[in-house]
Amino acid sequence: MKTLHFDCFAGISGDMTLGALVDLGVDRGELVHELEKLGLEGWKLDFVRDERNGVTGTRAIVDTGENHHAHHDHDHDHEHEHDHDHDHEHEHSHEHEHDHGHSRRHEHHSHNSWKDIRNILEKSALREGAKKRAVDIFSRIAGAESRVHGVPVDDVAFHEVGAMDSIIDIAGAAICLDLLAPDMITASEIELGGGTVKCAHGILPAPAPATVLLVQGLPVKTGGFNREMTTPTGAAILAASVDRFIVTGEGSGIFRELKTGTGIGARKMDKPNILRVSLRETAEAVHPGWKSENLVLLEANIDDMTGEELGFLMERFFEEGALDVTFTPLTMKKSRPGTLVSVLGRPEKTDVFRGCFFRYSSTIGFREIPVNRVFLGREEKVLKGAFGEAAEKTVFTGKEPLRSKIEFEDRARVARERHVTLGEADRIIREEAGGGRRI
Repeated sequence: MKTLHFDCFAGISGDMTLGALVDLGVDRGELVHELEKLGLEGWKLDFVRDERNGVTGTRAIVDTGENHHAHHDHDHDHEHEHDHDHDHEHEHSHEHEHDHGHSRRHEHHSHNSWKDIRNILEKSALREGAKKRAVDIFSRIAGAESRVHGVPVDDVAFHEVGAMDSIIDIAGAAICLDLLAPDMITASEIELGGGTVKCAHGILPAPAPATVLLVQGLPVKTGGFNREMTTPTGAAILAASVDRFIVTGEGSGIFRELKTGTGIGARKMDKPNILRVSLRETAEAVHPGWKSENLVLLEANIDDMTGEELGFLMERFFEEGALDVTFTPLTMKKSRPGTLVSVLGRPEKTDVFRGCFFRYSSTIGFREIPVNRVFLGREEKVLKGAFGEAAEKTVFTGKEPLRSKIEFEDRARVARERHVTLGEADRIIREEAGGGRRI
């Protein structure tokens, strides 16, 4: 099994990720060709060889005509103007620079809002896998910034992350991962660094508020550097891509190291300012084909809500992005019948779910439990035939299909139209779709 591993001992950022993946072997010509499918003008992407503390690697430089990224790689000395317009002023001596710290020079770009960026990505001719990953990365950053600044997600304005250079950083990283196509992506604990950052809200401890939200549920460590080392973009890339984090002491099984790539930051420090990625060959027995992710489970025991009210509560949770909502009957104190309301979701949505509980239920408190979800990869496709269209989902263990199922609503529709059972409807759909079969 081909595994891509991120070693984040010095943190991670978007531009250093891009440099490391190209250093690993992604063809830079193919990368630039794919980036041109974004339909954006006024940028140039270069890669140069550099070294830090005797370690050589590749430095990614995005030039938007203002000579900014020539000094770009991940500088944390700049000030963070974390205002509600996300308009960050900072110094231009960028060594190890924040992806989210681009100055007002980018205000002339029209693609600043999350809605604008999403529109650019979704309408582009990017490879489908890269497109989905880039949208996922940006959506996570938008969600975090929304919580930090108290504005709706669609109203978040990315003067900094939405700037041309960072769109190239994020889309470029997504393209690289799609081109490498590893069977699994793993990562070490994430070094967040230390020290402070100066924001519009005052001086805050590192990392930046958005980064704190983006790494919720992920294994992190601090204090290795007296600088902020992980940026929102770097954190979002990991959150959107990593299948498994390897925590110190757990080990990662037996593997064969195939190739290593190094992304170089510009700051010269007493420790190497680099991001290291490696391509490994691991035994199937070590990684049997399923994935895992860190989630949060919120639970409340409720004995004074009607069935209608509970149904509305469930709808609200799903509308706010819950992955699963379940009701379990309980016998509570004084022999009262009650309901255990369980909500499963991504850590970055925790505050949203808290608000739903307090606003739409009668509870005055609930439990929060970090959980690890293990799941199979899946693929969705549309079957077409005389019956119309039907959605089919197939789950995989690694690359091997395990089983498939046609959506209930489509089977039920065909069953009603043809006056047959659900089982017969399943058979009809597969046969008329041409060779479809149940796995």
